[in-house]
Amino acid sequence: MPLRYTLRQLEYLVAVGECGSIVLAAEKVNVSSPSISAAISQLEAEFGLALFVRKHAHGLSLTQGGKQFVAQAKRVLAEAGKLSELANQITGKVRGPLSVGCLVTFAQMVLPQLRRSFADQFPEVSFNQIELNQVEIFAGLRNANLDIALTYDLDIPSDLAFVPLVTLPPYAVMEPSHPLADRESVSPRELAQYPMILLDLPLSADYFLSHFTSIGLRPNIAERTRDMGVMRSMVANGFGYSIANIRPLTDAAPDGGRLRYIPLNGPVRPMKLGLVLADGAGVSLTVQAFIDHCRTQITLDSTPGLHLKVPGPA
Repeated sequence: MPLRYTLRQLEYLVAVGECGSIVLAAEKVNVSSPSISAAISQLEAEFGLALFVRKHAHGLSLTQGGKQFVAQAKRVLAEAGKLSELANQITGKVRGPLSVGCLVTFAQMVLPQLRRSFADQFPEVSFNQIELNQVEIFAGLRNANLDIALTYDLDIPSDLAFVPLVTLPPYAVMEPSHPLADRESVSPRELAQYPMILLDLPLSADYFLSHFTSIGLRPNIAERTRDMGVMRSMVANGFGYSIANIRPLTDAAPDGGRLRYIPLNGPVRPMKLGLVLADGAGVSLTVQAFIDHCRTQITLDSTPGLHLKVPGPA
């Protein structure tokens, strides 16, 4: 009996099953909603069962049979992907899809230039980028929505592998008129009394706070934000200082305000920027090419979009 469904339809099925919405699934796979709806209807007609329960104003939920079909569809798609990788290994070509996650705090300063140089070198790779927080990156790698991700060495789980690239020391970010802005370096103890704008992202916030808690102090958190640009603009407008491990090429905040980046001194832990991927899953030719590319492009001397200065001894 000939197959009357396609791998593309299975991809759409998985997308709807994960998103719970045709509209969101369409955005995820970058096709129209009618195309998604037609694929689901064709699959249900082909197999003679309902895969989803339609809930007005609440999207779709998988039936029990639908859950089993989505699980099997993921396995089929994974096996089909191995054919492409086998062809790459035989021909020695770097090509095919590559899904790359990037920590949202530095994605705008690193990923576009890195992607451009990689695409120029390997034009047959279909590159998909996703900006996420640390917890979302871990989930994406585990459910195979991501092949690899650029992030910091923040609480990397034992089932994921981390490839370090560069070490980034922490900075205090201040407006030029801040009482400590003329210092060559500043300690968490000196900062603790002043209002702080906390970049409040999962795991990242714990790292920033650890500079204080490790010496028995609590910072004076005045505001919290999950957006790097908002944090920098709030600092530039005098609402408080913040802490970051990246220094952009410009000292201007997104709204044009001026900033100063002052190295933290004392027993503060730097962060390593690197790559994280599923441990023991095997590295494809395309993923290995991306790892090698990152090693050559992301260095302390030449890092896309970053202006790194290693502070001297405290």
